[in-house]
Amino acid sequence: MFPSSSSLGAWSILLCQTLYTDPDSCRGRCEEPYSHEDECHCDADCQSRNSCCWDYLEHCGAGEEAVHRRAEEHFSSSHDAISDEELLHVSEQLYGADHNKAQPNDIAINPQHRAAPDQTGLQKDLSPEPLYAYVNEKLFSKPTYASFIRLLDNYQRATGREEEVTAEELQEQNVFLQEVMKTELMKKLFAFLHKKNRYGSEEEFLQDLKEMWFGLYSRGDGEKDSSGFEHVFSGEIKKGKVSGFHNWIRFYLLEKQGLVNYFSHNFDGPWDAYPDVLGLQFSWDGFYKEVGSAFIGCSPEFEFGIYTLCFIARPGRACHLSLGGHGVSIQTYTWTKSTYGHGKKYIATAYIISP
Repeated sequence: MFPSSSSLGAWSILLCQTLYTDPDSCRGRCEEPYSHEDECHCDADCQSRNSCCWDYLEHCGAGEEAVHRRAEEHFSSSHDAISDEELLHVSEQLYGADHNKAQPNDIAINPQHRAAPDQTGLQKDLSPEPLYAYVNEKLFSKPTYASFIRLLDNYQRATGREEEVTAEELQEQNVFLQEVMKTELMKKLFAFLHKKNRYGSEEEFLQDLKEMWFGLYSRGDGEKDSSGFEHVFSGEIKKGKVSGFHNWIRFYLLEKQGLVNYFSHNFDGPWDAYPDVLGLQFSWDGFYKEVGSAFIGCSPEFEFGIYTLCFIARPGRACHLSLGGHGVSIQTYTWTKSTYGHGKKYIATAYIISP
């Protein structure tokens, strides 16, 4: 017997409401493995440690109401929870599927001065040469690169100034999403999230990507002036400082125009191939970024997919992954002041943590 369309609709709403777990709640997190980095916990031993989230009993207790609530939440069972081990495995799969990444001879970087912890805030240019000595711009003709680059000039970088999204810009968003979804990497990500009951169809996944990344919200004075995509990939200026701006392609293009000045780096990842990771200091048209971080040489779909994975699996918390046998951690935050759909959260930021 199949469920009625009305019951399917109700189930869909419940699933949407619990799609992204909150770091300070047990909603959707029952039986999640203990991690000392979490703000609070929802595992069976959290009461003995006195570290349970405030709503642990409501969602994860033994009472009839809690059991019913877990059934409604659906994927809060141990079967549907995304474990740390699964994150390590799927991130290696995505790393291996990044067929559009730069090859070793496509990019030459010149990191120059490595800043000590007490130097990152000095705002001194300690590296006289540009960061990018060479980039093979034939990379940018690949469909995911080309459609990504067309998005970068769609934003006003100052927070507090409302974004006006044209029909052409909406179409550019659609084209980018369609192109990335053609890649093996994003198909693997969807397959994983589908298996974990986060999405029922690729169309549903695509629509949610558009909302979580491109949906507008206000970082300023009530104006819809920001989105996850703008903040993470294009960058913003807030209170006289660079905010977000974690993308290597954007950095290269602006450095080439003389609008970005590379100062130093405080971290250079262990990889001997791309994607690599760099923690860096720079100014953008006179505005300073004290500690930034970026993947170097990855495809747009890799960065987009990795951040999406972590936003869904570990929103507001460190998300531990494995790339080419090396451990990395991604930090994401949800935008808490507004939502879309049935209580879903927008992406506030996402970035790779550089030590």
